[in-house]
Amino acid sequence: MNSTLLFGRRSSIALALLAAVALPALARTPTDAHLIASAQRAAPAAIAKNATIVAMDAGGKMRTLRQGNNGFTCMPDSPSTPGPDPMCMDANALAWARAWVGHQPPPAGKIGFMYMLQGGTDASNTDPYATKPKSGNHWIKTGAHVMIVGADAGFYDQYPKSADPNTKMPYVMWAGTPYQHLMVPVQ
Repeated sequence: MNSTLLFGRRSSIALALLAAVALPALARTPTDAHLIASAQRAAPAAIAKNATIVAMDAGGKMRTLRQGNNGFTCMPDSPSTPGPDPMCMDANALAWARAWVGHQPPPAGKIGFMYMLQGGTDASNTDPYATKPKSGNHWIKTGAHVMIVGADAGFYDQYPKSADPNTKMPYVMWAGTPYQHLMVPVQ
């Protein structure tokens, strides 16, 4: 066998092994550019291009990747969830999300708007703090959607609150909790 051909085959095998081992490791530690691109997919380009981009660091603290100037904050897809879930929110929705994450009451009288144009595949429709599917927590998959958060309870009363909603129509997620919000699918 020709030594060039043999070396070429060995190089191909070595590259395939490298790709199988090294590339998944690289995918687990995305660059800031990758995180920014992921976050920008959450909202329309006109919003995302001037939004502040933040990401959670290993210690659970928010790190600013890019400062924006339009009042929106976007976050990249979380690698700990089973599907794409980048999000982009206005200041009121960000305050609501911080309250939710911190197990605090959301700010009263501050309606917020949030984009999730990549959808989400990793949420209980009944338990705001569920981290994985289990019996009775009504895990759902949603397509591209926007959310209205922080409205008065009466606002949500005009929409379906089923534990197992039709995700192709507006519905209330986490109904009856301080974090209930309207999920509105978009095409």
